[in-house]
Amino acid sequence: MQPIRNASVSEDDAALKQVTLKKEPTGEWFATFGVEMDHELPEPPENPEQCVGIDVGILKYAHDTDGAAIGSLDLSDERERLEREQRKLSRKQHGSNNYEKQRRRVAECHADLRRKRRDFLHKLSNYYAREYDFVAVEDLNVKGMMDSPSNSRNRASAAWRTFLSLLEYKCKREGTHFVMVNPRGTTKECAACGVSTDKPLWVREHSCPACGFEADRDANAAWNILSRGLEDIGVGHSESTSSESPCDSDGLRKSRSDFRTPVETALPTDTDSVSAKRVVEAGSPTLNERTASAVSE
Repeated sequence: MQPIRNASVSEDDAALKQVTLKKEPTGEWFATFGVEMDHELPEPPENPEQCVGIDVGILKYAHDTDGAAIGSLDLSDERERLEREQRKLSRKQHGSNNYEKQRRRVAECHADLRRKRRDFLHKLSNYYAREYDFVAVEDLNVKGMMDSPSNSRNRASAAWRTFLSLLEYKCKREGTHFVMVNPRGTTKECAACGVSTDKPLWVREHSCPACGFEADRDANAAWNILSRGLEDIGVGHSESTSSESPCDSDGLRKSRSDFRTPVETALPTDTDSVSAKRVVEAGSPTLNERTASAVSE
């Protein structure tokens, strides 16, 4: 019998409770160990200093209030390979040995897509949970969005619900505040003055007709998400994580008089575009190596 490869490091205080065996469509067997560890989760800080709002999307997977725009994971080569193998499978005689071999190849393609997507999501969620004291995201109705025929495939590939679930449990593990806010109007609403303006999807810049505030539309949404999150949970924080925040030290919108001119406060010039490949390879989207410990788990 071959030895079992263990994907995690065992803890000295971990008590083994159950073992679950599962055979994947690829023919591989996996053993899942359920353990109980005798230690308490850290408490989130009363006054978080590093706060971030995250807006997820399709063109960019995530846009945060620190100015990082994380690219979506490019799995086009993997999808093309899957489609080729599926076409080959359709030409095989059902029940034959050749059909079974080809079915496993298709299953391996599905598994490859799933593993690469989850690897990206694990590393990105781990970064935010470790880097920040407070994380705010939208409480998205992903199922309802899947029912819409527009971009349903891209939304399914984005796996937003998986990302949010991973982010939630990792924030609990790290002692980070995690808040999900009502997503209604986060894109339309001006992060500076609160005035709502309709924008078609192809308009990628927010330009407020009331106060003149200009920003990338996703950056504007991220600031609204952070502001709502801080209001919902009712915590204070000592400083903003961005030099051009449209919110004051209590997470509330500044008045128009608190802003400089729109040219000086425009956020797109401060946006750092980060490829998904960097997240996968480095385990972190940060460009200034602020936190070297944000690695995959």
